[in-house]
Amino acid sequence: MSNQAFRVQGNAHLSGTIEPQGAKNEALQIISAVLLTNKKVTIKNIPDILDIRKQIELLQGLGVKVERLSQNEYSFQADDIDTDHLSSVEYQENAKKIRGSVMLLGPLLARFKKAYLPKPGGDKIGRRRLDTHFIGFQKLGASFNYDEKEDQYYIGAERLKGTFILMDEISVTGTANVLMAAVLAEGITQIYNAACEPYLQQLCKMLNNMGARISGVGSNLLTIHGVESLGGTEHTILPDMIEIGSFIGLAAMTQSSLTISNVSVPNLGIIPSTFEKLGIQIDIKGDDLYIPAQDVYEIQSFIDGSIMTIYDAPWPGFTPDLLSIVLVVAIQSRGSILIHQKMFESRLFFVDKLIDMGAQIILCDPHRATVIGLDRKSQLRGIRMSSPDIRAGVSLLIAALSARSESIISNISQIDRGYQNIDGRLNALGAQIERIEE
Repeated sequence: MSNQAFRVQGNAHLSGTIEPQGAKNEALQIISAVLLTNKKVTIKNIPDILDIRKQIELLQGLGVKVERLSQNEYSFQADDIDTDHLSSVEYQENAKKIRGSVMLLGPLLARFKKAYLPKPGGDKIGRRRLDTHFIGFQKLGASFNYDEKEDQYYIGAERLKGTFILMDEISVTGTANVLMAAVLAEGITQIYNAACEPYLQQLCKMLNNMGARISGVGSNLLTIHGVESLGGTEHTILPDMIEIGSFIGLAAMTQSSLTISNVSVPNLGIIPSTFEKLGIQIDIKGDDLYIPAQDVYEIQSFIDGSIMTIYDAPWPGFTPDLLSIVLVVAIQSRGSILIHQKMFESRLFFVDKLIDMGAQIILCDPHRATVIGLDRKSQLRGIRMSSPDIRAGVSLLIAALSARSESIISNISQIDRGYQNIDGRLNALGAQIERIEE
């Protein structure tokens, strides 16, 4: 694959309406769940991004019949699965390229009693353990082996049996994976300390529509009554809240007035109110968010006058995926803020590029950064930089659009992994982003 970069013209002022894509993190789980049934499953609002395309290719390799009904709608039928393909070199190589491949383990284990997995790839944002997934499977009765020579995991089970599982961490993918294994297990499974993100609620909703019996949806205690088999269904993926947050930040940073349409307001949690803490005005109109152009946005302080801190936490707390966006937007605010990234230890390392652009940021340690707002008294300057992960990539893109001169952002395949046609969609609003070969 050629190395592509974005050439970004600064001084951007955007206007118009943009609709968020389907949620990447929900789609990876939902697409994996099609393996739980031999009936047809139709999924709408699938984002057309690199990670999702790779996940669909993995399913096709296993023998799932995939039909693309429109750009963002597919039907899947897993009625003739080649389980031997799981241990093949081809499958292992493809599965390595995407972190989402781990989501296939639960469904494969539930329906076919075995699964293989290489060490998965994905974002370089610090260690991401898979222990939570495997401990859950073991509690359901699976045995687990790691083959050091082949660098792959094997899990198998004659039968899965319901049990009480206390998750050692609130892991969205861990909860989803164990949940998918449990829906076809014998008896009753309870998952406590379960993640309760909207994505997970959506997965539960879809599985229940297929005939699963899951209660406690939206809470941290899920109860699953195992069933013999599941049927087909139709499912629509929620809009991507990370994209919605990115567009709120983009509007503020570039003094643009934007309407973000069809955002599913009830599923945004504290995302709008967190951006409002930065002084950004957000008007909710039906199911749209309107962000007016603002010359000045002032960071609020706490009631006792102390400096505002924004940190990530499991849902319904603030999602870690938007902390890099909040950090970038704070650069041109009035006031100071402490960003505390608790969940991943190298997500803040992209701030050195922002400092090169003229931002006033103190990186306290791998988890904390203090941003001293410039209050638009000076503009960032464009530089040449590289995108380290999906979310930092879009944060750097926002910084580049607000800068006074041209920037080049390389390694944009990282951005394409999570954002569908981001250059085309922003250019339609007045941005000047050119895709170039490096």
